Amino acid sequence: MKLIGPFKQLLPMTGLPMNGPIFDEQLVVLKDVGILIDNEIIAAIGNFEELKTLYHTADIHILQGDHTCLPGFIDTSTQLCFGGSGANKNECEIVEDTRNTTKEALAKKTAKLVNRHLKNGTTTIAVKSGFGHSVDEELKIIRAINDSQHQTLVDILAICNIAKRNPKDFTAKASSYVETICAKLLPIIKEENLTNRISVNVTNLGFSITELQSCLKKAETMGFQISIVENVAAKSGNNFSFHKDEYGFISALAGTSIGLGKAFAPARKILDNGGSLAIASDHNPITAPMGDLLTQASILCTYENLTNAEILAAITKRAATALNLNNCGELVAGNLADFILFHTNNYKDIIYNQGSFKPCVVFKKGKVAFNKHK
Repeated sequence: MKLIGPFKQLLPMTGLPMNGPIFDEQLVVLKDVGILIDNEIIAAIGNFEELKTLYHTADIHILQGDHTCLPGFIDTSTQLCFGGSGANKNECEIVEDTRNTTKEALAKKTAKLVNRHLKNGTTTIAVKSGFGHSVDEELKIIRAINDSQHQTLVDILAICNIAKRNPKDFTAKASSYVETICAKLLPIIKEENLTNRISVNVTNLGFSITELQSCLKKAETMGFQISIVENVAAKSGNNFSFHKDEYGFISALAGTSIGLGKAFAPARKILDNGGSLAIASDHNPITAPMGDLLTQASILCTYENLTNAEILAAITKRAATALNLNNCGELVAGNLADFILFHTNNYKDIIYNQGSFKPCVVFKKGKVAFNKHK
């Protein structure tokens, strides 16, 4: 066993509602505590000195200076498996470059981008396909996403983006493409156990919900978890993007709003009306190239007047729930030992600095995955 601490503050993100507003006063803030780790799992959290006495044979790591501890961040939506560069903001170029890139090269590039997120505190990340625009190419991308798991400590959740938009080289009507994808792609994904998650796009450039309805029904009967990405006209006349799953969770795609210069999803209104909100970077080469979840969430916080608690929950516990994960997002005994440290004695410094204040150490499954001091 291994004991790490003491932490000036530790936010386990426990006891929070999954719907509606959260006030900072609702956050549990533990002081002068330690985390006891058994292999990859949290064995106990408690007063550091007491744990040190109880588990005196453990490998004890005493922290120097003030540290605040949070669960590792969870990014509910990215599209990191692609070839080429998005600098020209031309999706056709990205599709062509992706098709011309081998599965091995795609896996390597995906892992490199995922590891960039790791340094910023993300320990679990959802990565969607979508730049293949054909059955064979989408399969190549999903396989590459799964292969990238071997090149990073971050837990990667592969998501098949089965319907983003009608490919330029598909001459039949849009509904025929959706039917082809459902008839040919989904059975192979199921047979090879590549993923149990699918995503569809309902936008002005994508497919209508009517065109997708039969495909969604088929996917549901096959046991896939479904999420829907929508662009919705806001009252301001701008567009905002969000990601909605079958459990009613909305993931605000903060990176896309920033990348396109469009309005943020109305997070304040969603929460005040009892909604469930997660926040995603939506890191992709076209509309959200920044790929910095904490920065993007902090900026959304300012524009939407969210509390520290609402932002932190949206990238930890509520994000885990949005992805139907029950072993992360909270620091409790039995969960994965995924946690991040900040050099501060006040957790409010994290959001206050609008993303410029990064974690100094990232633990993934009980191991140091990143340490800025080394």
